Amino acid sequence: MKELFPEPPVLTDGRLCLKPISLSDADDLRRLTQEDTIYRYLPTFLFEKKYDRPEDVILRLYDEGLTDSLILGIFIEKRFRGLFEVYGFRAPIRKASVGYRLLQEEWGKGVAAEALKIMVDELLLRRGIEIITASTMPENAASAHVLRKNGFTLVSHAVEEDWGYPTATLADKWIR
Repeated sequence: MKELFPEPPVLTDGRLCLKPISLSDADDLRRLTQEDTIYRYLPTFLFEKKYDRPEDVILRLYDEGLTDSLILGIFIEKRFRGLFEVYGFRAPIRKASVGYRLLQEEWGKGVAAEALKIMVDELLLRRGIEIITASTMPENAASAHVLRKNGFTLVSHAVEEDWGYPTATLADKWIR
């Protein structure tokens, strides 16, 4: 990931900002990771769930965590709204994958779509990425809508993937 993002960036469209999280965001990160409704559609092995204390996550996020993915906070008016992740970077084919998770109170407000647009523009226009992928659980209609709104196309429906649960997870595969 460091080849794609040598330093964690700050990306904004003037209203929403994707930027590194800091220790001052620990309480908000704790609140996010403790909301079961948020993680019911997500893999079990996400970096922010790797450590019990959010402070430990934040302290490791931009060294150990940057090995496999880039996780940025989603902020509006300097207030934490969720996380955005870029992962699965494959330099030879110029591919990366994206994902996002929001505090439940932010659902349905267009925050995920706006954050995704900012990152898609960054990846395609400034980072030389040619293929962006995403995975969702089939029952996560809201996330599917966000992807469609940002020009993603469903390429595989309900394929088995290992998301860290006891049995395979059915996932939809998206591409842009």
